[in-house]
Amino acid sequence: MDLYISPLFRLILVATFIFHDSCSSDKAGYYSFLKDATSAPTLSHFDYIIIGGGTAGSALAATLSQNATVLVLERGGSPYDNPAATDIGNFANTLINITDLNSWSQLFISEDGVFNTRARVLGGGTVLNAGFYSRAEDEFVEAAYEWVEKKLVFEPQIKGWQTAFIDGLLEAGVTPYNGFTYEHIYGTKVGGTIFDRDGHRHTAADLLEYANPNTIVVYLHASVHKILFTTKGNSRPKAYGVIFQDANGVFHTAELTVQDARSEVILSAGAIASPQLLMLSGVGPAAHLAVHGVNPIILDHPMVGQGMGDNPMHPVFIPSPKPVEVSLVQVVGIPNFASYIEGGSGLSLSISLTRTFFNGVLDLLNKLKFPSQSISKLLKSLDLGLNVTTQAGVIIQKVSGPLSRGHLELRNTNPDDNPSVTFNYYQDPEDLNNCVKGLSAIINVIDSKGYSSYKYPGVNGRGLLNLILALPINLRPRHITSTFDLKQYCMDTTMTIYHYHGGCQVGKVVDNDYKVLGIDALRVIDASTFLKSPGTNPQATIMMLGRYMGQKILREREAF
Repeated sequence: MDLYISPLFRLILVATFIFHDSCSSDKAGYYSFLKDATSAPTLSHFDYIIIGGGTAGSALAATLSQNATVLVLERGGSPYDNPAATDIGNFANTLINITDLNSWSQLFISEDGVFNTRARVLGGGTVLNAGFYSRAEDEFVEAAYEWVEKKLVFEPQIKGWQTAFIDGLLEAGVTPYNGFTYEHIYGTKVGGTIFDRDGHRHTAADLLEYANPNTIVVYLHASVHKILFTTKGNSRPKAYGVIFQDANGVFHTAELTVQDARSEVILSAGAIASPQLLMLSGVGPAAHLAVHGVNPIILDHPMVGQGMGDNPMHPVFIPSPKPVEVSLVQVVGIPNFASYIEGGSGLSLSISLTRTFFNGVLDLLNKLKFPSQSISKLLKSLDLGLNVTTQAGVIIQKVSGPLSRGHLELRNTNPDDNPSVTFNYYQDPEDLNNCVKGLSAIINVIDSKGYSSYKYPGVNGRGLLNLILALPINLRPRHITSTFDLKQYCMDTTMTIYHYHGGCQVGKVVDNDYKVLGIDALRVIDASTFLKSPGTNPQATIMMLGRYMGQKILREREAF
């Protein structure tokens, strides 16, 4: 497809993907226990088998390895394989390269018509996000944050654009100013970042430095197909191993240590893959599993895949009359309503990568037999004839919660394919009210005196909202009316901030110790267990959860 991308669109697309980045480190080859799955034996035994080496899985594995043998099965590659990707200025490249099966990012499109991605790399979403680090609200468990922060987190350098953003937030009433803090506090604050002073990213994979190299093995490019269960007599099903496939198509079996009754399989594959793998293994809504030929059905568990939530995001792009620094999310406004306000500046994206992304979108739509006429029309009309440079900032809002909930279902029995996911954005009117309040606050920030030097004279926040309406940011219909309606704008321009969660929720699929209800020797420890997305960015809480539960499991092991 011969596609021209206007300068304006390139900038908006950067704003769209500001929450993703690449990862690199000088640790390539550092971990002797990182191996390709092709080197795995046909059969192996471990005390703990962790499915997924992502944000929670890496922290969990490093902790458990202190007093047990641990196998981590990661479907993606290593973030240490591409040193050039550590540059903060290259953050969008990893996300856009979705057509490469070895890329760290996998595109999926929800049934709501919103583009989204899944991490496919050791370290998970910490390899792809904007780096912002902030603890959760007080009602979440607070433990082990310091263990994470000592290894990964830095205080950002606040420069001109971010300073003006702070001033604008305060003038717009998002007060008080709380300075630099990891805590979740009402008002405006500077949070932590997992980018160091040289602009290099640090990820959850770095937490494996804490691991005992003699008791842990991490297999990369290991795609888990099924969890194995014993179902003798009328006893409860018990997990005893997994089957996984390497990059050459060869299947391997890993089993729990036979003589150790404390051994467990732990799902840390994320909010998409964890419920999907439970279903593929025979744990889920029985009627739905039967339709897809899943056999045997281990346990009719109707809540698996339910309660899926995704925080809607809405960006406002602001062309600047003067240079802006390259910055990802460093500052957040936490008002007294359920919406968070964040921003970044000075980022760019190549035309070729934009083409690659939308070619990948069209390929996926064709594969799913998704009606693609609407996006095809938009792609053909991208040249808006506007001359805007990459000298710009973007302010976004994230609707907290959300209260709106959806579900996940199997599309087929291939674990590498995306399941069908519906989030039901703005089904609950309170989410919609918070979107309107958040966008109104952003308009006030843009129109503030404190922010005035970073926008052109005569430009106002309300007018800048219109820039998004003509762009193919999603597959949802546009409702153009004579009277501008912020509620309709929210529904039409829904995007994701990539903080989706649910599908294996606490109290519904797992208990308070994250053990799967009705099954022995199986836990789920990742964002699929969340009832809501914690804090302004969940990565701190997810890493903390992996560490916290690892310590708790070891204590249980010692007391067994």
